[in-house]
Amino acid sequence: MKTKRAKAPAVPTVKCAIYTRKSTEEGLEQEYNSLDAQRDAGEAYIKSQLHEGWVCSANRYDDGGFTGANMDRPALRRLMADIEAGKIDTVVVYKVDRLSRSLLDFARMMETFEKHKVSFVSVTQAFNTASSMGRLVLNVLLSFAQFEREMISERTRDKIAAARRKGKWSGGMPILGYGVEQTKLVVDPVEAPMVRQIFEMYLEQQSLLAVVTELNARGWRTKQWKTKKGDVRGGRVFDKVAIYNLLTNVAYVGKIKYKDEVHEGEQEAIVDAGVFERTQTLLARNGRSGGRAVRNKHNALLRGILHCSTCGCGMSHAFTDKGSRQYRYYVCNHAQKRGWQTCPSPSIPAGEIERFVVDQIKAVGRDPQVIKETLAQARRQAEDQIEQQTAERDRLQTRLRADHAELSRLAALARPNDPRLADTHDRLREAERRVSEIDSELAALDGDLVDDAEVAAAMADFDAVWDSLAPREHARVVELLVERVAYDGNAGSISITFRPAGIKTLTGELMQREVEAA
Repeated sequence: MKTKRAKAPAVPTVKCAIYTRKSTEEGLEQEYNSLDAQRDAGEAYIKSQLHEGWVCSANRYDDGGFTGANMDRPALRRLMADIEAGKIDTVVVYKVDRLSRSLLDFARMMETFEKHKVSFVSVTQAFNTASSMGRLVLNVLLSFAQFEREMISERTRDKIAAARRKGKWSGGMPILGYGVEQTKLVVDPVEAPMVRQIFEMYLEQQSLLAVVTELNARGWRTKQWKTKKGDVRGGRVFDKVAIYNLLTNVAYVGKIKYKDEVHEGEQEAIVDAGVFERTQTLLARNGRSGGRAVRNKHNALLRGILHCSTCGCGMSHAFTDKGSRQYRYYVCNHAQKRGWQTCPSPSIPAGEIERFVVDQIKAVGRDPQVIKETLAQARRQAEDQIEQQTAERDRLQTRLRADHAELSRLAALARPNDPRLADTHDRLREAERRVSEIDSELAALDGDLVDDAEVAAAMADFDAVWDSLAPREHARVVELLVERVAYDGNAGSISITFRPAGIKTLTGELMQREVEAA
C-alpha cells in the first residue's frame, strides 16, 4: 500500500514595491539613468527572494529631481496611498536615504508601515524591518543620513554667506531691472528705466497704494522669469508688498544683502544712492505715521513739506495748550532728537510761516515773471513725461514682438491646452491696451499746458477762492502747489519750491469753477 506524501504548505505572496529617488534632474534624460539602476537592483533582490513568495509590483514609484529632506514627492504620495489601501506588503529601496533623509519623516512612515504590517528592505545595506535587529540597524543608518543632510545644508549656507560677502549673486529668481548672464546679475535695459520710475513715483506720491494703482493702470507686472525646467515664474500684478520689497532692495544701488549684513555687490547700480536714501527715509516716516493720507487733524498746511535747511531734516507740526488757547508751531526733528541747542532756530510759529507761504502762492498770479518761470518748468516737466512715456512705449513694442514670437512658437507645438498660450495671450492684450493708453496720454500732453494769460486770469481771483475754501481744502491746495519749503534759521530766510504740474492743475480747477459759476 502506497503512502501519500503531505503537500508542502503554500507560500504566501508578498507584494513588493520598489521606490527610487534622485535629488536632481541631472542625467535623468539619459536612456539608462540612476532611477533605472536603482530599480534593477531592487528587481534582482526580489527575484532572489522568490522562494519566499516575493513578487514585484508593476507600478513604478520613481521620484526624479526631488529632495529626500521632506515628503512632498508625487511617487512617495502614491506609494503611501497604496500601502494604506493594502496593495503592498514590502517596500524595497536601493539605500535607506532614497526613501528619506529626515529622521522625523522616516519615523512617521515607519508608523504607517507597522500599522499596515508592511516591511522595509534596503538592498545594499542588507537588512529589513521584519526583525528587531533590522529595525535597530535602520535607525542607526537613518541617524547618519540625517547628519549627512544637515552637514550638506550647513556647507551650502556657508558657501552662500561667503559668496554674498564677496558681493556675488548666489542664485534664485532675479529681480525687476536685472537679468542673469553667466551666474551674474546684469542690468536689463528694458526694465531698469521702469525701476527708476517706480522710485520717482513713490517720492512724488509718497504712498505705496498710489504707486500700486498707477503701475497696475499702466499694465506693469513683476519680474517674469523662466526656470531651467521651463516653468514661468512671476509676471503678477503689483501689490503693496511687492512695491515695498522693491523699494527696500539694496541690490538697486549695487549692493548685496546677507541677513543683516550689507556688502558691495558686483552688479551695476540702477538707482542713484541719494534717491534710494530719500526713499528709505520716507518709507520709515510713513511706516510710523501711516503716510500723507493720514488725517491731518490740525490742518497743518506745511505738514510733510517744511524742512530745516540748517540741519538738513524735516520739521514736524506740534502744538501746546495754554488755558483755552492752542499754540501751533513747527519743530526741527534734529533738535527734538539731539537737543534744542543743536539747531539755531529749533522751532517757528506755525501761523506765521503758513501765512508767508500762502502770500507767496497768491503772488504767483500777480507776477508775470513768476508765471513765465512756472510755465517754463511745467513745459520741461511735460517734455520729461513725454520722454518717459515714449521710452515705455518702445519697451512695450519690444515686449510685444517677443510675445508674438513666443505665441508662434507655442502654436507650432500644437498643444492647445498649454497654459503658456493663455498667459502669452493675456500679456499681449495687456501690452496692447497699455500702448493705446500711452498714445492717448502723449496726445493729451501735447496740448495740456495752459498759457501765461490763462494762468494770470485764473489766479487773479485766487484770494476770493482761497477764502471760500474749508481748512482741509487749504491743506490740499498747498500740497498740490508746493513741493518743498526750506527754512534757514541762521539767515532767517524761507525758500519755496513750487510744483509746476500743481499750478497747472489748480489753474484748470479755477477755470472750471468760473465756467460752473457762469
